[in-house]
Amino acid sequence: MANRTVIIAGATGLVGKELLAGLLADATVTAVHSLGRRAPAIQHPRLTAHVVDFAALPALPPAGELYLALGTTIKVAGSQAAFRAVDYEASLAVARAAQRAGVTKVGLVSAMGADAGSTVFYSRTKGELEEALAQLPFEGLVIARPSLLVGDRETVGQPVRRGEELGFALSKAIGFLIPSNYKPIAAAAVARALLAAVPSANARKVLLSGAMQPVAR
Repeated sequence: MANRTVIIAGATGLVGKELLAGLLADATVTAVHSLGRRAPAIQHPRLTAHVVDFAALPALPPAGELYLALGTTIKVAGSQAAFRAVDYEASLAVARAAQRAGVTKVGLVSAMGADAGSTVFYSRTKGELEEALAQLPFEGLVIARPSLLVGDRETVGQPVRRGEELGFALSKAIGFLIPSNYKPIAAAAVARALLAAVPSANARKVLLSGAMQPVAR
């Protein structure tokens, strides 16, 4: 595969930053268009940053692939409605606009436990987005459902999550007792798994943490 043009939404986040770095390091990718409320800190001759209002997206440039890494938390967003506006509405708006721009393959950063039928608001929202994307006429859809994400949140302007720190410490102490899908996973590993799977995707595929961990080794 060569001369790939890619769109990425959420390139300033924990996994998005790793996705962007991987795309720019790939010689088969000739152009990357990032969508966000602010531009990535990195500058690159193959990167075009688009600062957008996700509630009123412009027409997107022609592309073949889309990586969706938008996300927040209810605590940061301030309410369930504000959380859904980012994790569901903005992501779906980008996907629809990307489909109109010619995108055929999509990679999504979702979450472990995503289920449209869940009684947990967070998991239900993630699952509803997965189902909504599956209804769009994409050739391939790769969904990453990581467990606890490990990465330097401070460098991307995110608050440190104490639960994740505790989970990571526990994993190091008794990791051999924890099933692979529940072990903490590095954001870079999630990004690498998506970057490996999306270009050749031809159906819906779900990647759990256990399947993504070996990619980082």
